[in-house]
Amino acid sequence: MKWVNSLSTFEIVLAAIFVLFYLSFLWRVISTTRRLGLPARRVIIKTILRTAYFGLIIISLLGPSFGDTSREIKTVGKDIFICVDLSQSMNANDVQPSRLEKVKFELKNIVEAFNSDRIGLIMFSSEAYMQCPLTYDNNALNLFIQTLNTGMVPNFGTDFGPPLEMATEKLIADDTVLTRSKSKITILISDGEDFGDNTNEIAEELESEGITLFTLGVGTKRGSKIPIRNGYKKDNNGNEVVSQLNSSSLEDLAENTGGEYFEINESRNDVARLINAINSVEGETRDAKQVDATQNRYFYFLGLALLLMVLDVLFSVKLIKL
Repeated sequence: MKWVNSLSTFEIVLAAIFVLFYLSFLWRVISTTRRLGLPARRVIIKTILRTAYFGLIIISLLGPSFGDTSREIKTVGKDIFICVDLSQSMNANDVQPSRLEKVKFELKNIVEAFNSDRIGLIMFSSEAYMQCPLTYDNNALNLFIQTLNTGMVPNFGTDFGPPLEMATEKLIADDTVLTRSKSKITILISDGEDFGDNTNEIAEELESEGITLFTLGVGTKRGSKIPIRNGYKKDNNGNEVVSQLNSSSLEDLAENTGGEYFEINESRNDVARLINAINSVEGETRDAKQVDATQNRYFYFLGLALLLMVLDVLFSVKLIKL
């Protein structure tokens, strides 16, 4: 038998004081019955009853657990890489307060939704950089997300190839016996302006490796100017650049890999749908073990104690009070 709770020193002292007072009371009752010439049998019976249900109540409070059973505990999870575009166009404010700040806010919701899965973070523009490898540490991941800004990477345009290639390499390299998972997922977040040449080849590799790709477009068709330190970004002719969401490239990428496209704009937020889509991907069992489980059976002892209390009330002792 195992015990859920244990008595503290203070509780033991209180119980001991109660027993002493009760023994004193019992001695007084027995002495009185003897002086009156009454039989002490009823007093002894009530003493046994009260001692029994008092002990049973103490036992039920301790939480007796028995009846061992064996249960199988499985660890199921996914590996998710999030690739975030940090090109200057992500500073556009057609999505308030800006495309990047909105993404950072929604990423925290995604991380919270999958707190039992391993999540990694890749930042990119024309090149890709590992910001955080696959981890269960959501607190550390949220800190990395908070620090994201467009000054962390070179800004020479946007290329989807490098982040997708890096995510694929890391997911394949981590596919060991202990961490093997069919549920490999990559989320690509961008405003859709892809200037790369090998994106289609990387997409084919994603599909062949069984990695699910979800794309998330951020921005509007109307577009917005790109704020920089001294005003707005301009092209070579001195005209202010207006960045628009190019959803077609992201939609095509998701469609070609069997994934799905989602969008955030001024009137639409598909993050909840993205979370549901990731949830629909079946997790892979990574570990399984047998554990012994017991159940708290306090109610048996408490029920018997209540029954004895009822008998105690019904079984009376008549004494003459001096």
